[in-house]
Amino acid sequence: MYVPRFHRVAAGELLDAFVRDHGFGALVTAPDGVPIATHLPLELILDADGKRWLEGHVAKANPQWKHVAAGARCLAIFTGPHTYVSPTWYGHENVPTWNYQAVHLSGTGTLVEDREHLMAMLRRLTRHYEPEGSPAPVFDLDRMTPALRDGEIKGLAAFRIRVEMVEAAFKLSQNRNADDYASVIRHLRERGDAESLAVADAMEADGFRKGA
Repeated sequence: MYVPRFHRVAAGELLDAFVRDHGFGALVTAPDGVPIATHLPLELILDADGKRWLEGHVAKANPQWKHVAAGARCLAIFTGPHTYVSPTWYGHENVPTWNYQAVHLSGTGTLVEDREHLMAMLRRLTRHYEPEGSPAPVFDLDRMTPALRDGEIKGLAAFRIRVEMVEAAFKLSQNRNADDYASVIRHLRERGDAESLAVADAMEADGFRKGA
């Protein structure tokens, strides 16, 4: 991924949190030169050694799991809020642009064929999106009718990807001066749609440079 120096974000807790908060990603493989992408939830796991893994599953009817099994390089793309930025918001003449957040994780994967490991993955995934304290009723994998649960699981191909490279572009007007930076935030809030407000929040969050 091309990332200008102003917009680079190093791997660490900030990006780990971003991936977990925007876990519906796109898994891309291209073992024969023809790319295929699947949109799916992926869970970022840090093991005891601090190594990053992505866990997920697809339907066995989806041929992409065979790419993972064959050792193909995998790219997982996660995106956050994004929006148009008008050059009229600056104190000087310029051109339109787009503010956005994107993280790419890449590596090679293996299939998960151990049932207990697979069950643990599925429990972790559902608890991520229906955590303890969620309004009732809360889905519980272990309370499913066994025949239904086992039938559904047989149709899954689960995998783990060892993350070998992390790339991130958080293009949030970091190359603008302080006045223009503040102006972009103000105009995004005045625009008021959900994407614009989320980008404004990201620009104001700790960890981002507030102007050149």
